[in-house]
Amino acid sequence: MSKNEEYGKKAHFYVPAGAHTYSRTDEVFPGNAPKVIERSKGVHTWDVDGNEYIDFAMACRSVTVGYNFERISKAAIEQIYNGNTASKASKIEVDAAEAVCNLIPWVDMVKFAKNGSTVTSAAVKLARAYTGRKYVARCREHSFFSYDDWFIGDTVMDAGIPEETKRLTLQFSFNDIQSVKDLFERYKGEIAALIMEPSDSEEPRDNFLQEVRKLCTEYGVVYILDEMITGFRWDIQGACKYYGVEPDLVTYGKGMANGFSVAALGGKREIMDLGGLTPGKERVFLISTTHGAEMSGLGALMETLKVYEELNVTEHVWDMGRRIVKGLTDIAREYSLQDYFYMQGAECSPNFVVCGKDKQPSFEYRTVFCQEMIKSGILMPYIAIAYEHTEKEIDLTLEAARKAMKTYSDALNGKVEEFIIGNVIKPVFRKYN
Repeated sequence: MSKNEEYGKKAHFYVPAGAHTYSRTDEVFPGNAPKVIERSKGVHTWDVDGNEYIDFAMACRSVTVGYNFERISKAAIEQIYNGNTASKASKIEVDAAEAVCNLIPWVDMVKFAKNGSTVTSAAVKLARAYTGRKYVARCREHSFFSYDDWFIGDTVMDAGIPEETKRLTLQFSFNDIQSVKDLFERYKGEIAALIMEPSDSEEPRDNFLQEVRKLCTEYGVVYILDEMITGFRWDIQGACKYYGVEPDLVTYGKGMANGFSVAALGGKREIMDLGGLTPGKERVFLISTTHGAEMSGLGALMETLKVYEELNVTEHVWDMGRRIVKGLTDIAREYSLQDYFYMQGAECSPNFVVCGKDKQPSFEYRTVFCQEMIKSGILMPYIAIAYEHTEKEIDLTLEAARKAMKTYSDALNGKVEEFIIGNVIKPVFRKYN
């Protein structure tokens, strides 16, 4: 038995689903993907059998510079030697809060946490406390906001969520301003917050973000933009800066500390301070976590900000994104597959779409393409460019893609099931296993 098989079985025996994030589980990867990773460096990762891959998942998009980037790792370790935590607010905690507020003009105050779900749920709570309303409007096209009830209850994986909770979350469509207006009119005076990502696989059109800003102001709805993925990738000040929009509350995570566990809720002082100690105000139990301001992660955050500014990280990410988008588009055209395999979204975070014979997105055909990439040592369930993805890694990836595209083309002309090794990739959100 290989170590991958051994550890894969152990993972499922001891951990529900075999991993601590559903997007890391076996079912969302092809059957020939590594089961368990042992170590990573730069943009390369090694499984427990010692197989090496160029990594484009980059730990659920959280590593935007590179694994174990020496300056950032050392900064985290230095804070560990300071005790890593404290009985009062730590110096690095205050320094990091000041740095984030100084960096981002629409953030007057900030609360740190260890994961994105904590801060998005805190944003929803603040909005409800600020407005005295109960409903939350969320974008239906954006796949994940939180593991908490207010969001999960509004998905097909709603087991364990009370019906009365499910009814409190409403949906609107991205780039459809009329759907927002209709929702605000139907529930006039009852919607506390609107939450969405500034951009996902589809970029905003026709000043959509700005038009939503106007509607939120008009209807008294707290405007929350989730920058968990876009923050520190579109721009060091996030996609809000890139697209020119100012939210009331904003959430960050993933790349803000290059893979270290840091997330943040920031926004207008008048809303954020509801979780504070201003005399005479009703108390809001906002975020209160023992490890939310762990010193090692905040040390990594501070150094990551310096690295971003000194090395022009986001500019490099955009450049390499453009290179891979052009390369994959050209290869698809070489095989006359441009109607079956195409790119979408911002080039700093591009999404590749793999279609079946009916020209509709297909998990079966995506499985074929992704498994062929793995055969060439490319782990690319999606594309998350990091600073240490250089032209060398991109060119090696495109060489592998040319081979994978040939097999994908053969599968389109044959029986796709004959090309699949093991399981077909499955979406995280579905009703049954």
